Amino acid sequence: MADSNFVDYVKIFCRSGNGGAGSAHLRREKFVPKGGPDGGDGGRGGHVVVRGNAQMWTLLHLKYKKHIFAGHGGAGSGHGSHGADGDDVVIEVPLGTVAKDAETGEFLFEITNDGDTHYLVEGGRGGLGNTHFKSATNQTPRYAQPGEDGSEGWKILELKILADVGLVGFPSAGKSTLLSVVSAAKPKIADYPFTTLVPNLGIVSYRDDQSFVMADIPGIIEGAHEGRGLGLRFLRHIERNSMLLFMIPADSKDHRKEYYILLNELEKFNPELLDKDRYLVVCKSDFLDEELQEEISKELHDIPHDFISSVTGQGILKLKDKIWQILNSK
Repeated sequence: MADSNFVDYVKIFCRSGNGGAGSAHLRREKFVPKGGPDGGDGGRGGHVVVRGNAQMWTLLHLKYKKHIFAGHGGAGSGHGSHGADGDDVVIEVPLGTVAKDAETGEFLFEITNDGDTHYLVEGGRGGLGNTHFKSATNQTPRYAQPGEDGSEGWKILELKILADVGLVGFPSAGKSTLLSVVSAAKPKIADYPFTTLVPNLGIVSYRDDQSFVMADIPGIIEGAHEGRGLGLRFLRHIERNSMLLFMIPADSKDHRKEYYILLNELEKFNPELLDKDRYLVVCKSDFLDEELQEEISKELHDIPHDFISSVTGQGILKLKDKIWQILNSK
């Protein structure tokens, strides 16, 4: 997935269609001089609809399409003819897309399943024709309802990556390397901070043709919840992961401190993240001997953890077993 092609936030202006006016037509035929009302109803205005598409991974197609207008409903006419409904506009989005009102910040809905549909703005109702207003005391009503106006406003569509496992760590912690080893994903890898600028997804094969999805989230730094580094832009992707896999390099000066800094950033962004299952791996462990591993384990005695090396494969199979156990423990 090219960096420039990953778009996870768009702000769009949507306008639904106006409802068509009802008809006040009176029936007039050669041998029926006073046929009474026969005006049809107006058609409803078109909706702006959001639909989930499991084959999509980005909101790129909406990046340069800021204004979305649905069609207006047609007016009713004589002989009970109803106006045509306005054309709907269907916006297809990836699973995990959240819709909000741009002015109030109100949560509107979330798309989680393929084919799920929700109205972003609903079209106006069509007006009733004069046949609806006929009564014993008014047998030839010469009026009908106008159509209802549509709605308009700025909306926000925000993508939160759907994955079983989210990789959490500081920049250059080895998250991308692990993803490239356990899956077919090919994230950009280098030894400088913020190599990963977009979330990367990989499908990890497991025993008996089973699998789970792992997401490499761009690195977190202290103060990320306030927008430092890549900050809030990517912390929201962690909200959709079933479990969190924390990664701290073996050469860290204080493994315990780094773990709690990461945990603190998640808590300040969204306290509910602490309710997720989490596991810690000390990565880049291929140069650690048993004595050093024992020292680090004492330091992390109350935190479930293990040691891995993406380069040599040390502990990778054991890690897959542990992840699978956690994902299927509920």
